[in-house]
Amino acid sequence: MVGKPAGPLLPPEESEAAMFAPICLDHNATTPLDPEVREAMLPWLGGRFGNASSRHEYGRAARMAIDEARARVAEAVNAHPTEVIFTSGGSEANNLFLKGAAARLKAGVLALGAIEHPCVRQPARQLRQSGWTVRELAVDAAGRIDSAAFTAVLAERPRLVSVMLANNETGVVQDVARLAAQVRAAGGWMHTDAVQAFGKLPVDFRSLGVHGMSLSAHKVNGPVGAGALIVDKRVELAPLVAGGGQERDLRSGTENVLAIVGFGKACQLAAARQADRAAVLRGLQARLDAGLTGLGATIFSAGAERLPNTTFFALPGIDGETLVGKLDRAGFAVASGSACSSAHPEPSPTLLAMGVTPECARAAVRVSLGSGNTGQDVDGFLEAIAQIVDHLRNLTAMAVGVADAA
Repeated sequence: MVGKPAGPLLPPEESEAAMFAPICLDHNATTPLDPEVREAMLPWLGGRFGNASSRHEYGRAARMAIDEARARVAEAVNAHPTEVIFTSGGSEANNLFLKGAAARLKAGVLALGAIEHPCVRQPARQLRQSGWTVRELAVDAAGRIDSAAFTAVLAERPRLVSVMLANNETGVVQDVARLAAQVRAAGGWMHTDAVQAFGKLPVDFRSLGVHGMSLSAHKVNGPVGAGALIVDKRVELAPLVAGGGQERDLRSGTENVLAIVGFGKACQLAAARQADRAAVLRGLQARLDAGLTGLGATIFSAGAERLPNTTFFALPGIDGETLVGKLDRAGFAVASGSACSSAHPEPSPTLLAMGVTPECARAAVRVSLGSGNTGQDVDGFLEAIAQIVDHLRNLTAMAVGVADAA
């Protein structure tokens, strides 16, 4: 079995007990906690425990920590600290913008990309019950928003539009700045899910020109359970959670100081390291793509701009779920699509929207590289997948031979 020591993925006290861990090639699902982020969080697991709404020293210390984290998040994406609303993650941030905006506006057209994450698609479907008309923006064969489809929807003057900055499965990057300018000109509000893009691409809230943007900590080596909605100060939203009035009355409840501190540090590090990290990942991605192509794989969206870490591919005649399971046993952690939809192993809606056949979509496997990956990891993965595919095809050939003999 291929693998490497678990130390880089686990705290020191746990790594001694864990002798082996698979090589993680599934960083779009989540990322390991950065040691510097963990160090920043540690005090809030001990003597620092204040409620940020309290007026004594414990509370003031918690409030200062949150304010510092808010400033770090804002600086990382070129926003103002008052525009940062902390949430439990990207899913809540997406729901907050869509449902919060819909509650303040007269019902109309809500447009979203056909390849959006479920935490955008599902709230949109729920809003139909409140009188909203939902339009899905078609994509081309590479997974990019179709210009003609977008122009047609703009003619309906949508009140809300949501298009993700980078797709979590294919890695395709959308020209959100161009789309946002057109939405603004049509009088609508534009939102983008930037959860996968941040840390891998330069993400600038001002340059994108959107009204709302969602982020998540655990995608950038921060803690699970923290995220943010960056929202234009001129946009009025209704809260999902009412109560004590935290987060500008948009997200009531005692703040998760521990996770927020970690999120702030992770954003600071992600922004500082983005360019260097992307260059390394792009080189590994090219190495991976070349190896997969040599094995006869189809790489989805190969002709489009993609995240530097993401490769979504299929090998003819090989079931994706089967391949993922065998790769796991060989010491490589990959995915057959979005982690959020793994409990429902249907063909990827993203690939189906791109015109990929259901049979090919069922063969899809996603590799998403991270900062800890090396060329040796990529080469080992390619060697393992070649052996597995050869074995599976031999079994298929033997089964066909037996059937023919019968």
